[in-house]
Amino acid sequence: MHNDSLKTLVVDALEDLKAKDVAMLDVSRLTSVTDLMIVASGTSTRHVAALANHIVEQSKAGGHPPLGVEGQAGSDWVLVDLGDLVVHVMLPETRQLYDLERLWADLPSDLELREERGGA
Repeated sequence: MHNDSLKTLVVDALEDLKAKDVAMLDVSRLTSVTDLMIVASGTSTRHVAALANHIVEQSKAGGHPPLGVEGQAGSDWVLVDLGDLVVHVMLPETRQLYDLERLWADLPSDLELREERGGA
């Protein structure tokens, strides 16, 4: 599935179940692990789990099963790894504590790190 289609599928799945504060982070220049992170909040652990499960169901139905899902036991932060796209669904207090948006915005890109080391 093309990245734009997968992004649309995930955002639609989050909107279906009324996720809060959906944010997209383009991390393609910062890491080779993934291209896009989507961060969203749920209103309770039950809501976080439901959002993550809905993403998993919709991505499987769309022909793109997750590579992994982490955090379902506690459901204060569930990560759904879809390869080029990683989804973080969190409780608002967990999201505020880890502040992924700021963390990723402050990181230097792989290119900047290579330049600092004197590599090409």
